[in-house]
Amino acid sequence: MYGPKSSTFETLRGSNIELVLDVPNSNLSALGFDPLATSQWVQNNVGNYFPGVKFWYIAVGNEVDPNKANTAPYVQFVLPAMKNDQIKVSTATYSALVSNPYPPSQGSFDGVVKSFMEPTIQFLAANKSPLLANIYPYFAYTGDPQHNTLPYVLFTGSGDPSGYQNLFDAMLDAMYSAVEKAGGPGVEIVVSETGWPSQGHEGATKQNAETYYQNMIKHVKAGSGTPKRPGKAIEVYLFAMFDENKKTGEETERNFGLFYPQQTAQVPYYF
Repeated sequence: MYGPKSSTFETLRGSNIELVLDVPNSNLSALGFDPLATSQWVQNNVGNYFPGVKFWYIAVGNEVDPNKANTAPYVQFVLPAMKNDQIKVSTATYSALVSNPYPPSQGSFDGVVKSFMEPTIQFLAANKSPLLANIYPYFAYTGDPQHNTLPYVLFTGSGDPSGYQNLFDAMLDAMYSAVEKAGGPGVEIVVSETGWPSQGHEGATKQNAETYYQNMIKHVKAGSGTPKRPGKAIEVYLFAMFDENKKTGEETERNFGLFYPQQTAQVPYYF
């Protein structure tokens, strides 16, 4: 959930569905400045529903990027808001913050991103909390289809010279490399979002979406991990349950759902 909503909490009460709840970016400034406001937010949106609602992670901010005008103002508030929280929290970042992602061993956070991510990673390390990371091979494919070929991205092709058999593993290991260099060698990464759109742009088809989801699930269930962390289970969350038909921006942004908003399946056999 990208923000608290009481009706959704009540629907989930007693369901045993584990919830990742986001503190919206727009709330970060208030929570970063005022520990009392943070305590009240936690009580109103977590305490009042726990244990009937199972909260798995609290993500303080989503894809805050110091290089983007629409999220840069929130950079200064992410870590203070995390520190003010009384429960274990993380933040949701994304793979675009990683510089030098190829080969994955060279992944790093540089420049203003480094100054933002280093203290955040070190805070997570000290609190033994994971980093939530949104990893979308689809966007890497559309950005550079010559090198990120469709078979490589969909888990159906041969590997690349660095020894990787799919782009997802390469992107995840590049993030691990960056996190290690930022002072978090023991910080686990949870893939809080990954998915594939069913229409709207090159490569965005129902068939490709079905292939990506099926192969992603098989890959995770195999338990083989990544080349950097072999045999290490990967915790992955698929995005999204439903198409966001009212979302603004590119057409693909409205078509990441496994189901239509009317709750009918996009493709009957995703799983």
